Formats: sequence, structure tokens, C-alpha cells
Amino acid sequence: MKTFTSITKTTILIAFSSLLLLSCRDGNKEALEPSEMDHSEMEHSNMDEGSEMMDGESTTSEGLSGDQEVNAGVGVILDNYLEIKDALVGENQELAAKAGGDLATALAGLDIQEYEAEQQELKEIIEVAKEHAEHISGSDIVHQREHFDMMSVDIKDLLAITGTDRKLYQAHCPMYNENKGAIWLSETAEIKNPYFGSKMLNCGSVQAEIE
Repeated sequence: MKTFTSITKTTILIAFSSLLLLSCRDGNKEALEPSEMDHSEMEHSNMDEGSEMMDGESTTSEGLSGDQEVNAGVGVILDNYLEIKDALVGENQELAAKAGGDLATALAGLDIQEYEAEQQELKEIIEVAKEHAEHISGSDIVHQREHFDMMSVDIKDLLAITGTDRKLYQAHCPMYNENKGAIWLSETAEIKNPYFGSKMLNCGSVQAEIE
């Protein structure tokens, strides 16, 4: 009887232990499954968010690229214009002529598709400014200054439509062209007169700021 009782107790203990182990394993499995699902869902959500961010960045980049191209074209025009101005200040006909040719090319290549409402006006401004730039590329310094006077008004009108990312100063010489006066654009407020050069280098004043 002792032996039978001992065997019975042992069997019961083994069965109980087995049941306990199975229960623990099932409980652990249930506890882990939601966590694994949450982790998978989080990864999927993060991927979606990342995709949306990338899409948004791509759209923004495309939007900026168009503006940058237009601004770059206007920037080249300004660079060439300012080179002419500096050459006339320094009374350097050859440098003014070279910059005039470069400006004519830059004006001809300006993309104005972004400015739907003002396209016709821009075309007219560009055409006239280009003609003045071409004259500057093949004239003596007296005629270069005459065309620079008229072209400065065209460049100012062009910037009024396209805008610019630079701060510019509109200066005025009251004595040029038999005291009729003339304007020019500069990146500094310091007066360096392109119409008289060294003869009257500081003749003029700043009329306005352009931004």
C-alpha cells in the first residue's frame, strides 16, 4: 500500500507539473503575440509616415527648383548688368562691351513661363533691354553710357515683375544727359557714377531701395 500510495502521489505531481508548464507556455505565447503585432504595426506605420515625408520633400524640392531656375536667370542678368556699370565707372570700354554681349545672351535665355499674366510685358522689356545690351557690346564708351541709361530703366522694370533675392539701390545722377538725369542700380549705397566716371565719380544720390 505504501508503494502504491507513493506511486500515485508521484504520478499526480508529474501531471500537475506538466499542466502548470503548459499553462505558463500558453500564457507567455499570448503575452508575446500582441507585442509582436504591435511592433509589426509600428514598423508599418513608420514606413507609411516615412513615405509620406519623402513624398512631401520631393514635392517641395520640385516647387523650389522652378523658382531657383527663374531666380538664377535673373541673377545672371543682374551680374552682367552690374559688370557693365562697374566697367563704365572705371571707364573700361572693353569690359563694358564684353559684359554687354553676356547680358544680351542672358536676357535672350531668361525663362518667363512662370509669369503668365506678365509674359507679354516681360517680352517687350527683354527685347528692348537686349537691344541696348547689344549696342553696348559694339559701341564706344559715350554710346555705351547712352544705352546704359535707357537699359537701366528696363532692368528696373524687369525686376519689378520678377523680383530679386538681392538688396539693390537705385541711384540717380541729376546732371547726365544735359541735366535730364539718369538712374542706375547698384548693390551698395556708395555713389560711384557710371555716367561720368572719374570726372564726377561721386555725383548722385540714392533714390530708393529694391528688395
